[in-house]
Amino acid sequence: MPTYLVNHLRIPGDVPSNDALNYLDQVEATVAPYGGKWLAQGPGDVIEGAWPGAVVLMEFPTREAADQWYNSAAYTALRALRIKSAISDIILIDSLPAGFTIKAFANNIRETMKGA
Repeated sequence: MPTYLVNHLRIPGDVPSNDALNYLDQVEATVAPYGGKWLAQGPGDVIEGAWPGAVVLMEFPTREAADQWYNSAAYTALRALRIKSAISDIILIDSLPAGFTIKAFANNIRETMKGA
């Protein structure tokens, strides 16, 4: 089951530093061995609420692959460049199972609440 990495990214002054550019030059090579790929990256069109900055959306084939990449020696060595040059809120979220519907999700919550 695929896992997605979502990074709410803010770059101070909106201009990438040399460290940020060095990070970008190198990060793709750390992701490739784990089957990760970029799905979206950049500023979004905010249609509700506030979202300062940009978003990075990546896909990994499994949660295990995403965890292995994030904790790999190659990425750990590179991570400091990102942390020092950007503000990031990063989450991993698994894809939904086949056949998922939001209506069934709501019904499951109702059933759980009846039993509580």
